[in-house]
Amino acid sequence: MMQISTVILAGGLGTRIGGDKGLQILRGKPLIEWVLETIREQSAEILISANSERAEYARFGFPLIADLTPDHAGPLAGLQTALNHARHDWVASVPCDTPFLPHDLLARLFAPSHNSEAIVAMVESKRQPAIALYHKSVLPKLDTYLASGERKVGGWLATLQVQEVAFDDTDAFININTLEELDAHNSRC
Repeated sequence: MMQISTVILAGGLGTRIGGDKGLQILRGKPLIEWVLETIREQSAEILISANSERAEYARFGFPLIADLTPDHAGPLAGLQTALNHARHDWVASVPCDTPFLPHDLLARLFAPSHNSEAIVAMVESKRQPAIALYHKSVLPKLDTYLASGERKVGGWLATLQVQEVAFDDTDAFININTLEELDAHNSRC
């Protein structure tokens, strides 16, 4: 197992899906459970970034963290808190609404890490900014970025030394944002 800390980003409001995304049920289990089953074997430490429904997330048995930056500042706020709490020098971020992540995700992201501040997954020539690996040394830059009022992950990545890792399996990076998408995936049982 690689010496990586992973934060599962479950701190959003989930307004498009009618509540906490990670707790929505896909084929009999919460979305976050799908992510945990994949990440559990790949990461030495797992943190769950959750700003609400903390008792529900606590039942999964992993440490919970809440955003240090107030007002639901987005995935970067979850990453900021994870970088503050992580035991390892490299911190992976994955969203709670990506249930089909590859079983070799972290190994593939970690491979080119020697000269980078961040390594981002690429699918069909598009960055997947919430699925990335960050070195803890980026924390001061992230603190400054968030303090300036900026929230966009793409803008944040533009300030870093980034490498990209291409993945071919587009289905592995599907994220479920709406009840309609959830229903469509549930009907594929």
